[in-house]
Amino acid sequence: MRVAFRLGWWGAGFVGSQRQTGERTVEGELIRACRWTKLFEDPVRAGFWLSGRTDRGVHARAQVGALTTDHPERVGVVLNRALPPDVWLTGTAPAPDDWHPRFDVATRTYRYYFADPDLDASAMERAAARFVGKHDVSRLCRAGSRNPVRRIAVSRILPGPTGAVYEVTARSFLWHQVRCMAAVLDAVGRGDLEEEAVGALLSGACKRNPPPAPADRLVLWDVETPFPFTPVPPGDEHGEFLSATAQSHRARAGIADLLRSD
Repeated sequence: MRVAFRLGWWGAGFVGSQRQTGERTVEGELIRACRWTKLFEDPVRAGFWLSGRTDRGVHARAQVGALTTDHPERVGVVLNRALPPDVWLTGTAPAPDDWHPRFDVATRTYRYYFADPDLDASAMERAAARFVGKHDVSRLCRAGSRNPVRRIAVSRILPGPTGAVYEVTARSFLWHQVRCMAAVLDAVGRGDLEEEAVGALLSGACKRNPPPAPADRLVLWDVETPFPFTPVPPGDEHGEFLSATAQSHRARAGIADLLRSD
C-alpha cells in the first residue's frame, strides 16, 4: 500500500534533510526507523521520497513524504516510537500507487522568523509584495542547471513572536531562494536597502546575489497535498525535547541580555 505521511523536525541536529553518507540527516533517520519497524528494507524499492530537500539547520512543521509497504498500519504511532526526539510524524494518509511527493504536491510554504523587533514591517510588506508573480530568480538563489524561473503565489509579512515573519508560497523553490529573499527583506526593514532593490534583483539589473539569511530561523511551514491527513500525535519524547529546547533558548537569551547590559 502507498502511504503518505506528514512530519516535522527541529533542524539544529541535522546537516540537512536529504540523506548523505556519513552525515546525520532527516531522511537518514527516517530510513533507519522504517527499517527498524520493518516497513521496508530498500528505500528505493519502497518508493521512499520526501517532497523536497532543506538546508542544514532549517526546521519543518509539515513536510510530506510517501512510501510503499506491506504494513501500512505501522506508519503512525509505531514509526513515531522508532524516531529520535528531534523528528516526528504528525499525520498519515492513503495515497494513490503512483503518487510522488516531490512532483505531485500543489504548493510549498515557508516562514522566516526575524529576530529584530524594530524592523520596519510596513516597508518589508511593500517589498515582499514585489516578489509575487512569475520571475527569473537567478539573483536570489543558486540555480545551477535548473530553470531559474519561479512563480510566487504568496509573499507577505505577518506578525510573529519576536518580530516580523515572512511567509512565501510557490510550487517549488531553488537552493537558498527563500533565505536570499528573507535577507533582502531584512535589509529593507533595517533601512539598508530601498524597496526598489527587489525589482533590480528580479530584472537582473543587480549583478550580485545577496548572501542568504541564517538557516536556523527558517521553517518549512506547509506542503499542499490533494488529500487530508489523519493526525498522528507526537510521542512524549518529542514534546519533552521541544520543551527542553525552548527552555534552553530562553535561558541563553537571558544570559546574552545580561552580558550585553554589563
